[in-house]
Amino acid sequence: MAIGALDAAAAYGRAMKTAGPSVGGSGGGLAGLGDMAGGLSGAVSGAGGNFGTMVESMVTDASSSLRTAEAESAKQVAGKGDLIDVVTAIGAAESALDTVVAVRDRVVSAYSDIMRMQI
Repeated sequence: MAIGALDAAAAYGRAMKTAGPSVGGSGGGLAGLGDMAGGLSGAVSGAGGNFGTMVESMVTDASSSLRTAEAESAKQVAGKGDLIDVVTAIGAAESALDTVVAVRDRVVSAYSDIMRMQI
């Protein structure tokens, strides 16, 4: 599964909506790729730790949604759960995991680009 720049930008935009006030002054919502880069640099340099906090909250949210999906699946297996709840929980967990993976891939790509730069 290949994740393109637009997928990463969309994931970053969704993450910024859930992380609280907009970083970099883009006014919330999905910004363009230029605004994404400005928000990322503002989060890393100007605000002190907002990017790390955002990543931590994304991982925590993904973990909790995976646990919820697992609990709903266990209830269904025991005959006490509803199939729609299981499908909804698994969909939410998949979406959260895809977002974390997209942001991770974009950060790794940016790191690789920086390491290839000549000084």
